[in-house]
Amino acid sequence: MTARPYHRPVLAEEVVTLFQPVPDGIVVDATFGGGGHTRALSERLGERVTMIGVDRDPDARANAGDVTVLAGSFGDLDRLLDEAGIDRVSGVLFDLGISSHQVDVAARGFSYRVDGPLDMRMDPTSGRTAADLVNTASQQELVRILKTYGEERFASSLARAIVSHRPFTRTLELAEVIANAVPAAVRRAGHPARQAFQAIRIEVNGELDALRDGLEAALGRLVPAGRCAVISYHSLEDRLVKRRFAELTTVTRPPPDLPVRESGEAAPFRAVTRKAIKPSESEVDENPRARSARLRCVERVAA
Repeated sequence: MTARPYHRPVLAEEVVTLFQPVPDGIVVDATFGGGGHTRALSERLGERVTMIGVDRDPDARANAGDVTVLAGSFGDLDRLLDEAGIDRVSGVLFDLGISSHQVDVAARGFSYRVDGPLDMRMDPTSGRTAADLVNTASQQELVRILKTYGEERFASSLARAIVSHRPFTRTLELAEVIANAVPAAVRRAGHPARQAFQAIRIEVNGELDALRDGLEAALGRLVPAGRCAVISYHSLEDRLVKRRFAELTTVTRPPPDLPVRESGEAAPFRAVTRKAIKPSESEVDENPRARSARLRCVERVAA
């Protein structure tokens, strides 16, 4: 039986193409995971770039081989790079979400399809678990989490069911309660726990706050002609990235009826991808987890 790969990198060829023009220097893979993107970039960009990884998951760091991987969340990118003595970088890549390894290893507690401890922490050595969250959060707080991070239309019903059946310690316990709390038609359309598990995972790991902080750190450290690329899998993540990239690539001009001179100042970044790049049909056929991926990239044009 062939072992599953640690993680299959999504849009790897497209990522390499986007980073080929970056200046010589350091390129940061801020979500190292299985190192697939790092290896692809190293092979194609050669010795003119030095790859540095970042990951808070000790399993990912143990799988790093000879690549330097800084231990921590990409939300702490500024601190991690400072501690490593790195000031400016030529590129930063974020591949958001969870790795195939995290889903496939039942003991990590991310999967709603196989039984495991209800954990979901990307760093399993610290922070509250998913069990801590669902067993202690108020019903109102659970509704907020499910609506905000899972865009779950049955958030109120699910929160009520969770509160009435807790405590939970196992993934399948929670998945079953969620499945029984939605209409039968929803159960037939796909696993009803997918969005709820996604929402709980995002909350447990503080993923959107980490993305905001990490993105600002990455953009602030790019050299001229340096690039920042983000692969997102969730509409909330993609909207956040799209909005921030749009702000940085657009010059705000005063209304024409105001007596204010235009400065002529250029935007500090330019959009490399006008629209999000999506995986090809062939890639989705080979790796169904790539289906929702969206890749966006900007380039610094001013110091």
